Amino acid sequence: MLPAGLVNIVGAIAELRERENQLKDNYPGVFTRLESIAKVQSVKGSNAIEGIVTSEQRINEIVNQNSAPLNHNEAEIAGYRDALTLIHESFTGLDIRGRDILRLHEIMLSYAPVNGGAYKQSDNVIMEVDAAGQRRVRFAPTPANETAAAMEQLVLAFMDARSKYGVNQLLLIPCFVLDFLCIHPFADGNGRMSRLLSLLLLYKNGFDAGKYISFEEQINKGKWDYYEALRLSSDRWHENANSYFPFIENFVTTLLYCYKELDKRFAVTGAKKVNKRERIEATVLNSLLPISKQEICYVLPDVSPTTVEAALAAMVKNGAVEKVGTGKNTKYIKRRIASELWERRTYASQLCHELQPGRSGQEREGVGQSGREAPQIRR
Repeated sequence: MLPAGLVNIVGAIAELRERENQLKDNYPGVFTRLESIAKVQSVKGSNAIEGIVTSEQRINEIVNQNSAPLNHNEAEIAGYRDALTLIHESFTGLDIRGRDILRLHEIMLSYAPVNGGAYKQSDNVIMEVDAAGQRRVRFAPTPANETAAAMEQLVLAFMDARSKYGVNQLLLIPCFVLDFLCIHPFADGNGRMSRLLSLLLLYKNGFDAGKYISFEEQINKGKWDYYEALRLSSDRWHENANSYFPFIENFVTTLLYCYKELDKRFAVTGAKKVNKRERIEATVLNSLLPISKQEICYVLPDVSPTTVEAALAAMVKNGAVEKVGTGKNTKYIKRRIASELWERRTYASQLCHELQPGRSGQEREGVGQSGREAPQIRR
């Protein structure tokens, strides 16, 4: 039986996916712009997880093909760009087949000084370094001489599972990705390949939020949670006694975050189409925290900074929002929320005063008993 939390996440994704499909008809230009932004973030994020980095300017130049790669890192970045482009443009003709997996790997490493498109020829291990600087083997993947057979069995098992009635296709994807990572079939690029294959499978099953809100960037932002989920789910994998649930939960939670972020880009009520000024207003008024002009422009990439400035000025003038901070640090917040935040800060200040040394133990206990335990929130 699936954990209730997973059921709720899958349900929320299904609901947001339906809303996304409706929005595509009304805002084709916005989706085009979001795809362009997300592609840069995906190339940057997926490579950054592996420590492959360059400047923001160079990332944009390479992804937009305005410059050839100038060093090893940029060669890796350019290869990922090409593999990602192939998935974006031709995912319907690709599948989880041995030849397609090898082809994607070859493209991904096409600019690098190593040959791609072939499984590893020698054993590899996944290392970790402890606080004292000591290295140890965290996981030993499938041996090189068993890799081709293991990959063939993985592909066949996946094809068999997805053809069965009642199998949730979304939850099947992270199971495949986990097995791929545990086999670790390539000498280089396994992590990046796992993210490319994740996108391929998501797109083929109609979950394309990662095309507009970078799936890889969200993994990078929460990479310690990702690595912990991978550690938990790979434990006892060789004995076929591992639990896939930690990795599945992390995977679908990341996807849900992409859908939620995508939904934020569109301030609409039902299917009603609204103008840019109304979308700016809704973005600010729905924010629980102060939001800057730069953040609004990120949320609404099709809206010019000039339009955002004019809308914010009008909202300040009519009293709907108030400014917080000055200069480059200026942010805006709904007036009622600002008042509530002020009241909470005042209450917190009073509470700290009551808990200062010298207050009676009875008073301190009274405060503790009247409070409610804060819920623990898992990402």
